[in-house]
Amino acid sequence: MKKDIFPPQNTLTPVLLKRSEEGLISWSFVLLCFALFVIILSFCIGYTSFAQDYIVGEGDVLKITVYDQDDLTTTARISGDGAIVLPLIGQVAVKGLTLTQISKKISALLADGYVVNPQVSIFIQEFRSKKAFIMGEVTKPGLYVLPGHTTFLALLSEAGGLTKGTGDKAIIKRKSNPSNKNETIITIDLKKLIENGDTSLDIPIMDSDSIYITKAGVFYITGEVRKPDAYKYEEGTTVIKAITMGGGFSDKASKGRVKIIRKVNGKEEVLEKVKMDEPVLPDDVIVVPESFF
Repeated sequence: MKKDIFPPQNTLTPVLLKRSEEGLISWSFVLLCFALFVIILSFCIGYTSFAQDYIVGEGDVLKITVYDQDDLTTTARISGDGAIVLPLIGQVAVKGLTLTQISKKISALLADGYVVNPQVSIFIQEFRSKKAFIMGEVTKPGLYVLPGHTTFLALLSEAGGLTKGTGDKAIIKRKSNPSNKNETIITIDLKKLIENGDTSLDIPIMDSDSIYITKAGVFYITGEVRKPDAYKYEEGTTVIKAITMGGGFSDKASKGRVKIIRKVNGKEEVLEKVKMDEPVLPDDVIVVPESFF
């Protein structure tokens, strides 16, 4: 009787499928590891670039090493007058310089009769010179040290997050330099950043920035709506949106006689028979009267 050289197809197919699946899993794992490696490498390169461009200031702690000169390894805090003290060369003014500039300066000083072709490396052990102030609708307002590259969301987290009464904007006042009184005003749309995830608004916080988190305005709905109350104001709110927030009209509502009581220059004005697309302003009182029929 003639025997089959190959196993039956129904036994071979599961084996091939299993091997195929194992191959796909292996390649997926390799690709995942590669992606993680690229992300980590990008972060390290970005951090290194930032660190080298970082301008040091009072309170920063630097660790200085010289290749093949272990006795010159020093950890020094920048003093109030912007200097550090190193073996052999003594006091070195570093305030206002980047790490690259400090490294070149120390190398030049050591090369002047102390070390042949010195190779100096500098690492920031503690960030202490950069500070920012955050106030307004945050849990813990106050002055915060910026530990290196700090973004708006990182500082917001450090300050305990937003309060329930937070508005939809953060205002940052930024000086072009410490000696200049001119300020740049930066406005961050908190709704786009936090609710919509627009990370382009998560900007770096700079030394001496003053951040103010605005308080939400409110408007009021009274009369013939299902849930008369005070509501948080959002930019772009119209009368129909406000009434929807209030649960909609009641069965007795006179929809054509809605009015708004609004303060203008400290005086109350009444807007009669407003349209449903009329914009609502903070502190407006929307009155829905009862129908006579």
